[in-house]
Amino acid sequence: MELEIKRRTTKSLITKLTSVSDQTRIAALCELRSLTKNDPEIRPIIAEEDEGAAISLLAETLYSPSPLAQENAAATLLNLSISCKNSLISTRGVLDSLSYTLSNHRTHPPAAVQSAAAAIYSLSVEEGYRSVIGGKRDIVYSLIDVVGFRESSSRSIKDGLKALFGLSLCPANRSLMVEFRAVEALFSVVVRDGRIGVIEDTTAVIAQIAACVESVEAFRKASGVRVLVDLLNPETGSSSRIKENAVSGLLNLVKIGGEEVGEEIREVGLGLVFDGLGEVVDSGSDKGKKRAQALMKILEDGMSISLKDANDSGSDLYSGPLSDNSNSFSY
Repeated sequence: MELEIKRRTTKSLITKLTSVSDQTRIAALCELRSLTKNDPEIRPIIAEEDEGAAISLLAETLYSPSPLAQENAAATLLNLSISCKNSLISTRGVLDSLSYTLSNHRTHPPAAVQSAAAAIYSLSVEEGYRSVIGGKRDIVYSLIDVVGFRESSSRSIKDGLKALFGLSLCPANRSLMVEFRAVEALFSVVVRDGRIGVIEDTTAVIAQIAACVESVEAFRKASGVRVLVDLLNPETGSSSRIKENAVSGLLNLVKIGGEEVGEEIREVGLGLVFDGLGEVVDSGSDKGKKRAQALMKILEDGMSISLKDANDSGSDLYSGPLSDNSNSFSY
């Protein structure tokens, strides 16, 4: 009986989304947002009702001139993405509408932008969807712009970083990010932002992007090696996660750029490098210790050594608060 009640409620709310009354539509959006946040069982009912009509209507609402409608529609799509990823990714227009919200982040309500970015991250949890999302190049470009825009809120930056991190787990997307000047944007955040949580998320993305060929020159232009080495300096007060991400970034860059990058690291200052690497070896995670030891060996012996111990991309060093089964997804 309870399931039937949920189906009737869903059908009624979806019908109200087509109302000519703004007040009726917004009330229905608010109710859908609340239901999808608090009742995981109703998410697939909403997603599947009338062959995905609700998802299409929610996506269309992101183009609405009403900030309140945008906010509630984006949050509802985010909540649905937790349990109904395939329904969202397969519904025509959903990625385009999320892209529209992100590309207009300077004028749209921050809450809608944050939900759109978080929805992209949620979808990117599914490995097969990362390249699909990356195929919508405007999404990648807009996420980088959200992160690099000085007036973006802290929450918008963090949600944008998480989305970029999820997409960067697909190798093809890393090259696209470099093309769209993500390296410059990310290092500018590191240099100007003192918030530990933001720097942790930023360096996690940097570590991933470092694993593509195009990153070597981009890192050079952004003084990336120097910045990562500075983060390893014990005097900078970097968190253990920041240090481990910096190690992963440098290690990935050496794997791609070879001895030339190793020499750049040495020129910055082996003293600073080894002090920081020593801290990670002494107190880092198991993966962090392994990578720090591998980087130390490379810097000590040169590129003549085998890099077989440096094959991990570093993705496991990042463990943000959002996960596929986490309520923190819900807005």
